[in-house]
Amino acid sequence: MTIHWCGTGLSAIPGLRRLIENGHDVTVWNRSTDKAQQAVGDLTADIRLFGIDDLAEAVTRDDVIVSMLPADWHVPLAELAIAKGAQFVSSSYIAPEMRALDNKARAAGVALVNEVGLDPGIDHVLAHWLMADFRNSDEMDPDNEYEFTSYCGGVPKYPNAFRYKFSWSPLGVLKALRAPSRSIRGHSELQVSRPWDALSSYVAPLPEPEKFEVYPNRDSLPFMREYGFDPNWKVKEFVRGTLRLNGWANAWAGVFREIETLDDPEGEARLKQMSDRLWQENAYAEGEPDRVVMCVALKVTRDGVPVYHKTCVMDAWGDARGTAMARLVSVPVSLAVEAVLNREIAPGVRAQPSDPRLVARWLENIDRLAQHLQIVDHLSG
Repeated sequence: MTIHWCGTGLSAIPGLRRLIENGHDVTVWNRSTDKAQQAVGDLTADIRLFGIDDLAEAVTRDDVIVSMLPADWHVPLAELAIAKGAQFVSSSYIAPEMRALDNKARAAGVALVNEVGLDPGIDHVLAHWLMADFRNSDEMDPDNEYEFTSYCGGVPKYPNAFRYKFSWSPLGVLKALRAPSRSIRGHSELQVSRPWDALSSYVAPLPEPEKFEVYPNRDSLPFMREYGFDPNWKVKEFVRGTLRLNGWANAWAGVFREIETLDDPEGEARLKQMSDRLWQENAYAEGEPDRVVMCVALKVTRDGVPVYHKTCVMDAWGDARGTAMARLVSVPVSLAVEAVLNREIAPGVRAQPSDPRLVARWLENIDRLAQHLQIVDHLSG
């Protein structure tokens, strides 16, 4: 069985190297063989120029295709996996077009595994751990009220005036600022068209508590079912969101104002100009450490009294192993590849699995990737 790893961008390398170093049969595909050679040429000579026709010739039954390419490649590569009876792994969110492949994948006995990076990915692992822990706590009751929050963000280890730095083109970040979101706040559905319309403060329970700015991201509501929330539960809050350094909104106020005005082809060109300028002014320097903070919390109250309240909090930063972002995105992808090879994930379109054995195994690995990983019990005194 061969792992066909497609894409050797900045966030792909640690997981790719891990699979090669662990003795797996890996073929590396990239749109630039020179870049792939620089990244893993010391470990393997099996590096090929990416082209879907060439990949199709190389893939055989029970192989694994890993897509670390731009999102528009995920579905074509998943379709190739189904056609070949191979498996598929990606760190990206499940797009509707990917979801539509579920029946075909099941019929072919093929697992199409997505959302196994950092966010989405590690956040799912922590959410599944919290939900399993709560269900084992004997605190289930029809009168319970539930609050779930999951915040993650990549931020500079050493803050700058802009309160943010970029590892790659800022264009994706700028476009995300124009995306609407849906969550639950105060028992009601909250829909906002721009993140700054729902900005709030959040104090992360780190060893030294730290205040951040947070906002809802994408559509949180489908993940209630994914995490095992019963439709009859009384949910006061359910938010999956993005975390930024305190002061981020003020530093970005000018960016927000201009983004509001960009809604035509000329606006898209202006967005590209903004991206180029931000990249010049706020890119990470060579060897400069990044930082990733993630906090996933579940609070359950009954008659106004908390009966369960825990937060999984993670803090990681760049070190001699490379950037925190690269480790936390790509190593979980490599864990998913191994789980697929071991037939531990069922056929069909899947996100990070809730199987307790896999959750425990991945948590153990995540603990080694982050400098700080802790389950904070807010009711333990």
